[in-house]
Amino acid sequence: MAPLRASFAIFDKSGGMEPLRAKSIKLTGYLQFLLESAGHSALTVITPREIDARGCQLSILVHEHPKALFGKLQSAGVKCDFREPNVIRAAPTPLYTTFHEVWRFARILGEHR
Repeated sequence: MAPLRASFAIFDKSGGMEPLRAKSIKLTGYLQFLLESAGHSALTVITPREIDARGCQLSILVHEHPKALFGKLQSAGVKCDFREPNVIRAAPTPLYTTFHEVWRFARILGEHR
């Protein structure tokens, strides 16, 4: 029960679901904005744009060297996953992901050629 009690304490400290969902929407929207405003032709966000049609996860289609980019992200300590043949999924989880971490992730993606 101790781990469960500790997780409830963290959840309670966050203020509950409403503030977490609000931050989730902002984090994911910020990531989408960064990716789209960079105009990077080697990446395409394939997750629906509509907030109600997605959670905090974005699927990013990588047109060139997807596994190399995923390796670069892993080497930088970024937690995301890879779906064959060329999709990187990132989920800026509102309980512990910062806006700076989202910016850093987008910067690494933007550097990929």
